[in-house]
Amino acid sequence: MTTDELLAREGIRATLAYYTMAGDRLRADELAACFTEDGILESEFVPESDAFHFAGREAIKGWLNRWTRAPEAEHKTHAATFVRHHLSTCAIELISPDAAKARTYWTAYTDIGPDHCGYYLDTFEKMGDSWLIVHRRVRLDWRAENSLFVTAVSRSR
Repeated sequence: MTTDELLAREGIRATLAYYTMAGDRLRADELAACFTEDGILESEFVPESDAFHFAGREAIKGWLNRWTRAPEAEHKTHAATFVRHHLSTCAIELISPDAAKARTYWTAYTDIGPDHCGYYLDTFEKMGDSWLIVHRRVRLDWRAENSLFVTAVSRSR
């Protein structure tokens, strides 16, 4: 493995970490900055009620910003007071000096317990010194019966 390949892999891992921390902290601008200007964030192979598709940084920001609405009783997104996504196995495939793909497993925990888990299928592009997400496909493997995922997707559309 070359030094450039190592730097690319670490740059991609940094973007994965920035995305995860920004999402858990509901920092929409920081999360959207992990994508290219026309980046796509979408679910795959989930029930229609859980499906989402957002194209472009502005659409992605708008989606995350809806999570921060005032918690009115019938509009509250979920009952958890915090969410922590934990990334684990991550296989990165460098396609070219400026393009890569990755498959990353994740699990989300809240103060009400294990919530949901799955994996990301990402396409990355190097823009300047950063590796940005061109396309993120979120696949859900499991969710708890009282998962925040159930209501969070539908109430943040």
